[in-house]
Amino acid sequence: MPGNPKLPEQEQRSAAGAPSPRERGEGKDIAIVGGGIIGICAAAFLAEAGRGVTIFDRTGICEETSSGNAAAFAFSDVLPLAHKGMIKHLPKWLADPLGPLSIPPAYLPRLLPWLIRFWRAGAPAKYEASLAAQAGMMKLAETEWMGLLDRCGARPMLREDGSLELYESEAEFQASLSGWAARERFGIGFRHVEGEGLAGLQPGLSPRFIKGTFVPGWKTVADPKLLGKAVWAYAEARGARFERAGIDRIAADQHGVRLTLADGTTRQARHLIVAAGAWSHLLAQQLGDRIPLETERGYNTTLPKSAFDVKRQLIFSGHGFVITPLETGLRVGGAVELGGIERPPNFNRSKALLQKAQQFLPGLNPSGGREWMGFRPSLPDSVPVIGKASGSRPVVYAFGHGHLGLTQAAATGRLIREIILGQVASVDLAPFSPQRF
Repeated sequence: MPGNPKLPEQEQRSAAGAPSPRERGEGKDIAIVGGGIIGICAAAFLAEAGRGVTIFDRTGICEETSSGNAAAFAFSDVLPLAHKGMIKHLPKWLADPLGPLSIPPAYLPRLLPWLIRFWRAGAPAKYEASLAAQAGMMKLAETEWMGLLDRCGARPMLREDGSLELYESEAEFQASLSGWAARERFGIGFRHVEGEGLAGLQPGLSPRFIKGTFVPGWKTVADPKLLGKAVWAYAEARGARFERAGIDRIAADQHGVRLTLADGTTRQARHLIVAAGAWSHLLAQQLGDRIPLETERGYNTTLPKSAFDVKRQLIFSGHGFVITPLETGLRVGGAVELGGIERPPNFNRSKALLQKAQQFLPGLNPSGGREWMGFRPSLPDSVPVIGKASGSRPVVYAFGHGHLGLTQAAATGRLIREIILGQVASVDLAPFSPQRF
């Protein structure tokens, strides 16, 4: 690995020698790779603790996947994706190239090992363990987000309107009940509605929806990008810094971390947090840690606010998408395309979601929309990786949150701070261990 040309020769690290004092990162305390919502929250919690933090990102703060998500604080969404019965839906979904789940045929061989792990994660014992881990994480996430919103002055961005999940048949509703029973075990409140109760929660719905489930504790934010920028402003005011740079390589030992940037220059730090979303596992591989992360490519279209008067987030679970009212528009998006990070976007998926939305909300005006695609970093058991890299190196992983990055970001920030400071963790970290695979 090339040395930093700005350092005197005697201070540059040799291939076998120990790092110099400057290479150990004196004055460069903590580096975070990734300027999405996970990295932003980690920076905020560490800056509050008085630590020096620099975020590295190739585009900016909250400019990629964290900018275009569905804006939900989905604290009740504790069910792992590989939940009981989901595997039964896969053949039907995969038969529709624009359906809730799509896998490009050419990508299937590469994806197969992940799919096998996903199938195994649905086993009863593993399902229950993942469910309990997610429930504990969600409880911490809600507490930490409410506190962080208050501290950074972003509480007015919070919307507490609940969510409405919709069903087109009695059979679909009955199939959902086991999942609601699981949520009820963890104290999550909800009520099933139909008829006038359903119409009152969302006027103008298509009559094809015969029942729904209202979750009063579900929350959304005015706009996820604006929220990320607000949290970053808070972190920056407490000393956190940003450097626009892609990271090509990382290396670490017990003394510190070296990052090689895309332009060939290097940076050193005492600690490194890898929170680079769908690219994180590629960095972990450089340290010898093989983590089975895959990329769920999510699509949406953001319409003008006037497109339809949506009262709260609407969830069409049978079709794999949601509609969210934002301060900046009406967002129609979701679905899953397991296709990696290199394939070009297939915006026919955005168009298919919008066509369905017109059927479900007959008065919806589909004009003037902005299409978008983002990468969700997903692990087969739906539980993120939060913990130290293998060996004694000062590297912490924080990625693999799937659909729940925004929801769990503040909890992850709290846990990262506890790991870095050597404090007792707020939740049992064993289910989130990078070494569990």
